[in-house]
Amino acid sequence: MVYAYEEKTGSVSRWSSETRYRILLELNNAIVTCKSREDLFTALSKELQRHFLYDRLCIMLYDDKLHTITYFAAADGIQPSGIVARKSRPLADGAIARMAIQSKQPVIFDDLTRYTDLSSVGELVKAGLKSTMVFPMIVRDQLLGTIHFSFRSAPDGVTELTELLQALSLQIAIAVENMMAYTSLKNSNQHLLEEKQYLLTHGREYQSTDFFFASSQMNRIMEIVDQVAATDETILITGETGTGKDFLSRLIHDRSERRDNLFVKTNCPGLTSSLFESELFGHAKGAFTGADRKRLGRFELADGGTIFLDEVGDLPLGLQAKLLQVLQDRRIERVGESTSTEVDTRIIAATNKNLIESVRAGQFRQDLFYRLETVTINVPPLRERLDDIPLLINNINASESERMNRPAPVYTDDALDFLRRYNWPGNVRELKNMVKRLIILNPGSLINESEIKRTFPVTMASIDQLEDFATRDQAERDHILQALAATGGVVGGKHGAARLLGIPRSTLQYRMKKLQIEPSEQFSVKPH
Repeated sequence: MVYAYEEKTGSVSRWSSETRYRILLELNNAIVTCKSREDLFTALSKELQRHFLYDRLCIMLYDDKLHTITYFAAADGIQPSGIVARKSRPLADGAIARMAIQSKQPVIFDDLTRYTDLSSVGELVKAGLKSTMVFPMIVRDQLLGTIHFSFRSAPDGVTELTELLQALSLQIAIAVENMMAYTSLKNSNQHLLEEKQYLLTHGREYQSTDFFFASSQMNRIMEIVDQVAATDETILITGETGTGKDFLSRLIHDRSERRDNLFVKTNCPGLTSSLFESELFGHAKGAFTGADRKRLGRFELADGGTIFLDEVGDLPLGLQAKLLQVLQDRRIERVGESTSTEVDTRIIAATNKNLIESVRAGQFRQDLFYRLETVTINVPPLRERLDDIPLLINNINASESERMNRPAPVYTDDALDFLRRYNWPGNVRELKNMVKRLIILNPGSLINESEIKRTFPVTMASIDQLEDFATRDQAERDHILQALAATGGVVGGKHGAARLLGIPRSTLQYRMKKLQIEPSEQFSVKPH
């Protein structure tokens, strides 16, 4: 026990065994029904004031990982300013609490004015507090924190009062531990309820077993996925709309150690400035009109799991700054609260924009870009991975037919070849929608090129237009044949095709050989 006081003589004992027992019983009865920290602390302070006077009462919780002390609830009585007024602070900035925590013994000061060099003591003295008694709260060998009684002047009968308060501190410590356990269980239940609600309203459209590919480009991407899935690094997925960025992010989550926790998708363009913080960080009860209960944000729902920030390139600059702060600190602050909460969340972001160009144009923060692009995966458009098209069509056709409980259509080889030549501006999303429509309209039927053109006349017309359009070599060959036809097959000389085309004779001969134009060929243009 640490003492720094001089006992006043002549004091009369007030704390008999019977009195102590009665105070403990009444204290227990006063706090047993409390269901919040604030209610518990208010009931506690009122009951203690009935039995002895103090000028300030506070309870500090100790975090042995962060080495910080935090108020259990707002202090009762005199409110010092400065560092003592902070809701949370490092243990090093609370000298008296540190003594009690490190020694696990009561710390008693009858004249604080002699110790103003100690951190936080000066603020107590400025507020008019001259004496303090601090007791560690220990339950089952676990140090929860400290309880502080402070006075304008040293109380009488310090020794007996210390014995009483030491007994009360044990009872208070048990109540505090029960309240923290109750609060933790309540929060866990709320978390589970909100997880359940999220899962009910965000059913998974994709399963990892539905991911099909055959192209070398996608094989390389899957190698990267396997390399990064086991890490917790932030990932940026880029690519055109409909290329499967959402699917790829879920696949990374499913192959990571976080697979047993939530994958939470957030559509960034749908977050207005007024909803951004509430949706991502949550809010306290009463934070604004309509906030009738505490609500967890997307980052807390994804605690231990993965949050997917879809189309992050569309976030306004003001909201980008708030997101950057979370990425840097890995802590969020609910709307209506002044304390932050640590979150353990893996972040995957996606965009169909060129973020480097957006940074240059001043539309995207450079510091946020560097935070997001630890690992970048660029998903190629479907038109650049033609080998995947038949495989995707056949597998989506089979799985969607089973889901719809309809017989699967059968695609002919000419239909698959025809679809390989389509540009697919909507990528895999467009392909999937096309397959689903054909299942609905043609269950169990044979799907050939003609049927596809009939079902999608506008969309597929672009293929015929492209096929009727000559390539550069075809156009050049036709142009040379026209010149040769006009000159009767003469290549060089004053009236030859080379002069007509404005190129040297040797160049024309080289081009004729390359384009397989034989001298004996009939010089009339043949349509392509």
